[in-house]
Amino acid sequence: MSDDRDAEWREKLTPDQYRIAREGGTEPAFTGALWDNKEPGTYKCVCCGAELFSSKEKYESGSGWPSFWQAANEEKVGTREDRSHFMVRTEIVCNECDAHLGHVFEDGPQPTGLRFCVNSASLAFEPEDDE
Repeated sequence: MSDDRDAEWREKLTPDQYRIAREGGTEPAFTGALWDNKEPGTYKCVCCGAELFSSKEKYESGSGWPSFWQAANEEKVGTREDRSHFMVRTEIVCNECDAHLGHVFEDGPQPTGLRFCVNSASLAFEPEDDE
């Protein structure tokens, strides 16, 4: 990442958002602003605004993080292997700006069997219009 782009991220994001989205951190379970949000709307990348997830695919997984059984826009959510913390997991990232979102696990509900486990700090929620 260029120094200029890094400076932009640091200016735009809160320290927690930067640590999680740009440095690959994780917020403690049950502490994020969106883990239990039940409002209808769209979840966007906090860094670039890409539409990533919808409340239509959100469910209560019991994990303490916002969980979705699929991405609203699969082209915007990428995956890569994560071997940190002595484990092998599948990290999910924003394909538009490479922000760390969280991880995807194969223990979710049907129809996909997937659980996209996302840090609230990596997301910006846009409520659905009431019109």
